[in-house]
Amino acid sequence: MPADQKTAASVPADLWSRPTGETRVVETGSAVLCLHGDRVYKRKKPVEPGLLDLRSRAARLAACRAEVELNRRLASDVYLGVADVLGDGGEVCDHAVVLRRMPAGRRLSALVRHADRVDDQLRAVARAVAAFHERCGTSEVIGRSGDAEAVAGQWKEALGGLEPFQGKVIDADVVDEIGRLALRYLAGRGPLLAERRRTGRIRDGHGDLRAENIHCLDDGPRILNRVESDPRLRAGDVLGDVAVLVMDLERLGSPEDAERLMRWYRDFSSQAHPPSLEHFYIAYRAFTEARVTCLRYRRILAEAGAEAGPGPGAEAGERARRLADIAYRHLRRARVRLVLVGGLPGTGKSTLARRLADADDGRLLLRSDTVRAELAADGHADPDTPGSGPAIPDRPAVPADLGASFIWPLSSEITARTYTVLLSRARRALERGETVIIDASWSDGRHRAAAARLARETAAEFLELRCVTSPEVAATRLTRRDSASDPAGATSAVHRAMSSWAEPWPTARVIQTTVPVAEVFHAAERCIA
Repeated sequence: MPADQKTAASVPADLWSRPTGETRVVETGSAVLCLHGDRVYKRKKPVEPGLLDLRSRAARLAACRAEVELNRRLASDVYLGVADVLGDGGEVCDHAVVLRRMPAGRRLSALVRHADRVDDQLRAVARAVAAFHERCGTSEVIGRSGDAEAVAGQWKEALGGLEPFQGKVIDADVVDEIGRLALRYLAGRGPLLAERRRTGRIRDGHGDLRAENIHCLDDGPRILNRVESDPRLRAGDVLGDVAVLVMDLERLGSPEDAERLMRWYRDFSSQAHPPSLEHFYIAYRAFTEARVTCLRYRRILAEAGAEAGPGPGAEAGERARRLADIAYRHLRRARVRLVLVGGLPGTGKSTLARRLADADDGRLLLRSDTVRAELAADGHADPDTPGSGPAIPDRPAVPADLGASFIWPLSSEITARTYTVLLSRARRALERGETVIIDASWSDGRHRAAAARLARETAAEFLELRCVTSPEVAATRLTRRDSASDPAGATSAVHRAMSSWAEPWPTARVIQTTVPVAEVFHAAERCIA
């Protein structure tokens, strides 16, 4: 270790009791810190934080050593070692972690509050956290903490902890809706969480990546205060670890910084995951922080012996509500949806479906025309072509102006296969946390019923949008369409024929597409938002 980083072998106990101009004492829930010159001496309180009983000096020594060992992986030149604390007679009475004192103005929390832009600092933090996560270990026990059952248990524990505050600090309906959205997400995402575990993304992380624990120096960030009191607080999905910081930046009033940090972390870690999982873990961190804040609120009131009013009590209550709002907003964005966009040819369903898919990174577009073309190219012949085999019951004869290539969608084998492939692909995406938009005519109620079953089985929200327009507008659109480049090859005659036998779709929300495309999009987006 360089000479300027040597650890003091011992410090006097009265250092904590004689504040001077250069010595300041700060107390936290689990430690007492003495800021002396360019050093910080941190003594553990003789309490029981988490799993550790720190009432004995030996236990506190072990905890000090563990803190240094764990945190040197992120800030080796800050955590300098462990010093003995000497009583008046020179006897060892305690131990202290020795740290290099960081400039308070370089805390990320301070920079976010006062700097115009912190892009360079956030990018450096994202890079450091991503590299740290790659070095973090995992195990069978750690891996189990990322299973759907374990994560659901964590949510239920947090929800139970907030029960005494529902309707008093946080609106009861908000908490109930948060619980409903969180548990619904988990109900259908077992394959996604299993994949995260299988690919080693459940690791022994930091556990408390808050902005106040990060100092942005000229030569890079120093990330402090990795949790050592309870290993369970460090174990989990690496997304849940970085989500602490994302949540904290939002709490500090910098949602744009939070989004940029998450984007840079995603880039540096080269992870493949749906955005919904990011939102889910950000919501969890915000919700658990809301619970902790409610406990602080109750303690403040107990100490004051009065109801909340102006002051710390009111501030804690407001902070808890803001955190609950962050959790709710992210769970709304985490929702997994199966959206059917249907209608007759020329009604603008494909244009709308594309616009809806492009509006959010977490939406996958599946098109029946594309799948039908794939099946045809693979040689899946359709036996129900006009003029071959027995007549199709309850279907009119093929009009002459439809052309020899037209196939009645409700009776065709290739159409049935098309919908089977569409729903199979949709299942895989829904289980991975992606919202799926399927562009098809959806003229057959049996196919819609199969889609509804899929949504139930994957705990996805089910939305049905039926595009409609006048026959004249549809005819104009189909006339302009370049059939050579359109997989559907639909014509005005097809539109008329399909309108005569398409089954009623009373459960769909009707989207009128005679208006400008932007208005159509906004009307549909309001339906699925």
